[in-house]
Amino acid sequence: MKAILLDTHTAIWFFNGSSSLSETAKQAILDPGHQVNVSIVSVWELVVKINVGKLKFSKGVAGFLDLINRNGFQRLSITPKHLLELERLPLYHRDPFDRILIATAISEGMDFITVDENMPQYPLQCVW
Repeated sequence: MKAILLDTHTAIWFFNGSSSLSETAKQAILDPGHQVNVSIVSVWELVVKINVGKLKFSKGVAGFLDLINRNGFQRLSITPKHLLELERLPLYHRDPFDRILIATAISEGMDFITVDENMPQYPLQCVW
């Protein structure tokens, strides 16, 4: 089974049924041959952006966590392996949330589902 990691915006767009989500990304998420993962980092990012007023998610953080579970997605914690990879990452991207998500995808050998154009600079497979 192929493992994929959703970027924060990807998970939000999927849960909201947004037309911003590409058809390729949607099919990758819905593919029964894929294990879909959402990092706790994305939950943390959601909390921060809601608190500073940069994002509204009608279901709130509890709803986001519930949607992860209801969709059968795996919730990933940050591990030492992810942090060791993070330490080695070049600074092509400076957003701390994105950097730990990149490090997670690389260290776990997961495809990363993201629209972010900076990601292909890293040694990981991006899908959009």
